[in-house]
Amino acid sequence: MAQPLTIALLTYSTKLRGSVVHTLELAQALAQLGHDVCVYALDKDGQGFERDIAARVELIPAQPPPGGLSPDRAIDALIRQRIGEFVDYFLAHPIVCDIYHAQDCIGANALVQLRERGRATNLVRTVHHVEDYPSPYLHQCQDRSIRDPDLCLCVSDRWQAALRHDYGIDAPRVLNGVDLRRFSPAPSGQETAIKARYGLTGAPIFLTVGGIEPRKNSLRLLAAFAQVLTTHPQAQLVMAGGATLFDYEPYRQEFLGLANRLEQQQGPILGKSVMLPGVIPDGDLPALYRAADVFCFPSTKEGWGLVVLEAIASGLPVITADQPPFTEFLSSDQALLVDPNSAAAIAQAMVESLNPALAQRLVACSRTILTQYTWAQSAQLHLQHYRRLLRSPA
Repeated sequence: MAQPLTIALLTYSTKLRGSVVHTLELAQALAQLGHDVCVYALDKDGQGFERDIAARVELIPAQPPPGGLSPDRAIDALIRQRIGEFVDYFLAHPIVCDIYHAQDCIGANALVQLRERGRATNLVRTVHHVEDYPSPYLHQCQDRSIRDPDLCLCVSDRWQAALRHDYGIDAPRVLNGVDLRRFSPAPSGQETAIKARYGLTGAPIFLTVGGIEPRKNSLRLLAAFAQVLTTHPQAQLVMAGGATLFDYEPYRQEFLGLANRLEQQQGPILGKSVMLPGVIPDGDLPALYRAADVFCFPSTKEGWGLVVLEAIASGLPVITADQPPFTEFLSSDQALLVDPNSAAAIAQAMVESLNPALAQRLVACSRTILTQYTWAQSAQLHLQHYRRLLRSPA
């Protein structure tokens, strides 16, 4: 039997966005297979993660971002600071692991610096997606985080092809998964309280998770929903989430400006038809999915879309973009695939999804994919690549 591995998993935040959830679920699955896993997470509010996992967790204090800088300089300074916080922690708390694995640009850059000081070996980076950063510094950080680790992994065919084309890197693909004990169509009894907590009094209820930001296509989703309201005036759109490292305030202001213009034409929208609850407590999320009727996710750029799997597991029909990575695991029989650049197409799909027969068929067909995406399978794939790296010549 192969020896258990000691594995350090680094993540830039304790707020549960896609790559952070991936980190926690992978850590738990690896620990359940008998490996010594520790998650090292930057913690900016001292609250830690909202969930417990079957693996060790070390929280690294993250200080407030530097003040008095222009927005462009501020984000560069913040990334430098976050990388430095990882580096300083590991220099002060030296550990020896078989594998050091970062899920993001910040952790990967920190590991590269630690390797230069002889404090880390066997560096792994998972690329969830590649950003088009306007900042030369951020672009350089991203490139270094992809080129310099000993092994680069990715989560979709789309990004596997991009890494091969843009970087000349053959990055093995690993799986995402979904916890079917946590996300299920079976009511928990919380649904009525969740609806009351978030002001969900309408019908039907459309849900999206990810906050207001450009790649989530929030503006077009709002414009599409305004069209839906003309025929379904009692409908509600819940746009949950929003914790992010980057400041999308200009885009958010553009979103609020569109909402204001729509209110002048159609009457009150924000707080009545469109609900913006912000970051949802982790314990509320499963019931919030079940409180909705349709999941809308016309994202223009995604690493994979863990929330799509969560919605499917929760028994919701899904509307998403007719492009990779979604089309890698969903067909037109399993989701309503739309042109994400067309608010009219998104609106049409939202109305079509309310057909009971169509919704039932989409749910039944989409659920057939769930057994293909488990965290246990993901952990086994990771172990194969870890052990191959450990066997490779130095």
